[in-house]
Amino acid sequence: GKMFLVDHKGGEPVEVSGLPKVEHAGQNGLLDVALAPDFAESGFIYFSYVEPGDGGSSLALARATLTEQQGKGRLDGLEAIWRQMPKGKGGHPSGIIAFAPDGKSLFVSSGERMRPKTAQDPDLALGKVLHLTLDGKPAPGNPEANAGGVRAETWSTGHRNPYGLAFAPDGRLWLHEMGPKGGDELNLVEPGANYGWPVVSYGDNYNGTPIPRPPTRPEFREPALYWTPVIAPAGLAFYEGDLFPAWKGSALIGGLKTQTLSRVTITGNAAHEDERFAMEGRIRDVAVAPDGAVWVIEDQSPGRLLRLSPR
Repeated sequence: GKMFLVDHKGGEPVEVSGLPKVEHAGQNGLLDVALAPDFAESGFIYFSYVEPGDGGSSLALARATLTEQQGKGRLDGLEAIWRQMPKGKGGHPSGIIAFAPDGKSLFVSSGERMRPKTAQDPDLALGKVLHLTLDGKPAPGNPEANAGGVRAETWSTGHRNPYGLAFAPDGRLWLHEMGPKGGDELNLVEPGANYGWPVVSYGDNYNGTPIPRPPTRPEFREPALYWTPVIAPAGLAFYEGDLFPAWKGSALIGGLKTQTLSRVTITGNAAHEDERFAMEGRIRDVAVAPDGAVWVIEDQSPGRLLRLSPR
């Protein structure tokens, strides 16, 4: 439930004040933070979090101005611009933010909060990717933009627990999501597509009962890549820097269970894991710095933020 500023040269993190109340327990908490496309001028940041309230909690998306003065950070003008309703219980909040390449809209992933059937309910913003304007309204051009409600916000459906959402250099949107017992997925996200959870999966239920495989239901989109055993993917960034020239265009994906960083190459609609680097902890998120270095962050003690560069 806390936010910090970290100088790229190192030093102690600076805590940011002015955050809303956050439900932080288990998988829930403060989730993703993203700079607005015009951050240099506006100072806006967007962030997602699990918001407590009557009936439980729910995913929320907020916008605020980030200021830093005299070594202190603060959020001003905080506004929750979108909420998943009604509130309820469960983990799997997701909440990853990706701005459209033109900077005029945003996408946010919403997990199914451990209520699998909601991912196929078109009137619940769970197990979906939503496409919104910069002020949190349904974006024009969505598959059901004229339907109103959640349907007007929905870009794709049938997702389980996405913790990676990013645009590739060619402008296409990719997402990875955790499977159950097996079947972590990397998907090319297309408007109106249904990715099948919980009807199909390349994994099985935790109690061992099987789930039908995607080829049995051709109306659902199959993943471009899946992992069994799972890696528990978290964090997704496409590499466009200069420090690792051989990685240009590759997807970088953190692994929680495997404690790894994976490099995936994408050719057309196909994807292949080319390399997997052993780390020393659960990798929760991945980013590429302006100088081409790769940043990864751990989600358990000691919870380090690490800068990776060529040897």
